[in-house]
Amino acid sequence: MRKASVNRKTKETNIKLEFNLDGTGKSDVSTSIGFLDHMFELLAFHGNFDIKLIAKGDIHVDYHHLIEDLGIVLGKAIDKALSDRTGIKRYGFASIPMDEALAQVSIDLGGRAFLVYNVNCSGYIKDIDVSLFEEFFRAISNHGKLAIHINLLYGKDLHHIIEAVFKAFSKALSEASQIEGQKLPSTKGVI
Repeated sequence: MRKASVNRKTKETNIKLEFNLDGTGKSDVSTSIGFLDHMFELLAFHGNFDIKLIAKGDIHVDYHHLIEDLGIVLGKAIDKALSDRTGIKRYGFASIPMDEALAQVSIDLGGRAFLVYNVNCSGYIKDIDVSLFEEFFRAISNHGKLAIHINLLYGKDLHHIIEAVFKAFSKALSEASQIEGQKLPSTKGVI
């Protein structure tokens, strides 16, 4: 089983994550923010990952520190669970509709961090600035060593847009992390 545990404690956040790439879609999530709990539950379910997450942060200030640090922790967990990445499919893609919204995510687990985030929307879901989700995915990319391209083709409802992005990310990560052989998927011989 490809599992990882990551703890991150700063003056701003305290996060404990157990992550299993080869799970069954189970989640036990508590971030103190209902919408984030919902997104992590979707991530686990649609990717067949197991996620146990307890996170607290200085949300009385704002949500930035907690959302970014959750991305850092998830990125580190993905990287650890992938180990040396031998045998993985490496690439994944998903196109997910959520009512009127359509999001597409392409992922390369090739060890090079890069984020393209073409989700041109602004506003708030409850009191969460949706621009923070770009920082969340940037942190995953940087700390997971993933190239992630996120494209919103269209959408109006912010909840539907972000949910479509999370589901597409989950499906693309699940596909890319599948074991399909015993070779390292790189002509360089290293990832």
